[in-house]
Amino acid sequence: MASLREQQKQMTRQLLVDAGLELFTTKGYAATTVDDIATAAGTTRVTFYAYFPSRGELMKALIDERLNEALQRDRSAEHGSTAQDLVATITEGTREAIEAWIRRTSESWPQIHPIIRIGRDAAAIEPELSKLVEGWLEEAIGDIEDGLTKADRFAPHQRHFRGVLAMAQLDYVAQNWGESDWKLTRDQMLDELAASWTQLLT
Repeated sequence: MASLREQQKQMTRQLLVDAGLELFTTKGYAATTVDDIATAAGTTRVTFYAYFPSRGELMKALIDERLNEALQRDRSAEHGSTAQDLVATITEGTREAIEAWIRRTSESWPQIHPIIRIGRDAAAIEPELSKLVEGWLEEAIGDIEDGLTKADRFAPHQRHFRGVLAMAQLDYVAQNWGESDWKLTRDQMLDELAASWTQLLT
């Protein structure tokens, strides 16, 4: 019986997170209320507050859980979360490995794009959330630095900043590729991004 109760609790939480993501995407973070989310999830504001102390906490769950799940990032002591395949790709350091990782990751862009965009919009209203989005990017930068360190590539003081540059490129492309006219096909864009990463990181 306890197991069934736990499943119901998980399902309710899932419905709230799903409703929050949908409403934040369609209405915007600022215009979405706790009551809106609760109603869309088929529950009440009292139930919402039993799972999340605030709208901001639900936003944190979207970033912390959905984003990491989409990008296959696992909890780690080093960075908060780690994508072992990214560390391994940077350690290997071949153009083929880098392009394969970028192409795999690009399949997740439609899922991660709205979450990061909502997170940045929410940070304008709730400044403490800005640390969450930027912290997540910093974790990915740490993965690149770890890969460069394992490969003993570049001087120690260069590794972190090269990760910053690589993630800045990837983040910008991931956030804008669907809305920008860059005169490239998707394949050409990914090929250029892989070439840039290869030059920067190998």
